[in-house]
Amino acid sequence: MLEQFITHLSVERGLSGNTVDAYRRDLTRYLRFLGEAGVWDVRQAREADVSALVRALDGVGLEPASIARGLSAVKTFHRFLASEGLAAGDPAERVIPPRMRRGLPAVLNIFEVERLLEQPDLTTPLGVRDRAMLETLYALGVRVSELTALRTPDLLLDAEVVRVVGKGDKERVVPVGAEAMEHVIYYLRNVRPQLAKSHSGDVVFLNWRGRRLTRMAVWKMLKGYARKAEIQKDVSPHTLRHSFATHLLEGGADLRAVQEMLGHADISTTQIYTHLDREYLKEVHRTFHPRG
Repeated sequence: MLEQFITHLSVERGLSGNTVDAYRRDLTRYLRFLGEAGVWDVRQAREADVSALVRALDGVGLEPASIARGLSAVKTFHRFLASEGLAAGDPAERVIPPRMRRGLPAVLNIFEVERLLEQPDLTTPLGVRDRAMLETLYALGVRVSELTALRTPDLLLDAEVVRVVGKGDKERVVPVGAEAMEHVIYYLRNVRPQLAKSHSGDVVFLNWRGRRLTRMAVWKMLKGYARKAEIQKDVSPHTLRHSFATHLLEGGADLRAVQEMLGHADISTTQIYTHLDREYLKEVHRTFHPRG
C-alpha cells in the first residue's frame, strides 16, 4: 500500500522527487514503528498508535516542525487509504503535533557542526583534547555528565563502540564514527599522557591539572568555540546531543535505534522495550550519522 501511495504522489499529484522521498522516509518510519508495536497491517492502526509515534518523536528531541511534517505524511497516507476504499477510517484525523516548546535546544545544521568541530587549535595539547571532546559529544549524542564520566575502559575502540553510563547508572553501548575515533585515539596517545598525573586514574578527558573536567568547563569551552565559529545560536553541550538525534532521524534512521543510543528508558508507554543488537546500532550510525 505504501508503494501505491508513493505512485499516487509522484504520478497523480506530480510532487517533486525530494518531496516524495521525504514522504517515503516518514512513512517507512511510521510503518516500522507500528510493526514494533505489533501492528503489522496499517489498516489496523488506531489513534493511540499515531499519538504514540508523536510522543516518541517528541521524546527523542525532534523539532515540533519536523514532527508536524511527519504527522502530515501519516495523515495524508491514511486519507488516501480511506478515499481509495482500502481502509475503513482515518486513525490520524484527530491527532495533533506538539506545540512549540519554550527552551527547546537549538539544532545545528551539518555545516554549523563542521565549523564548530574545526575551531580547536590542533597544534596545542588542549586543542587536540577539545577536538576529541567535541567529536565525542556529536558522534555519541552523550549528555555532558556522561562525557566527563568516561573512563578509558569504556572506550571499546577495536569494536568501534563506547560504553556509556547514563542516568540511574544504566549502561548502554553507542557506536562511534571513524572521524571521532581518529581524534580520540590521537588524544589518548599523544596528549592525555601529558595531562595525566598520579591522581588522574582512568578518566578520559582531563584538565591541565590532571583532574576530570567539570560540566561547567565543558560548557564554557563549547561556548567559546561557538563564538569563534560565528554560530548565531545558543549552543550548549545539549545542542550537540539534540543535533545528533535530529540528524539521524532526519536522515531516515530507525527511531528505536536513536532512542537506544540516547539512553532513553522507553520509546513510548505503549511499547515493550527490547534491546537492539550492537551490530544493528553500528549499521544505523554508519549509514545515517553525518560523520559515521
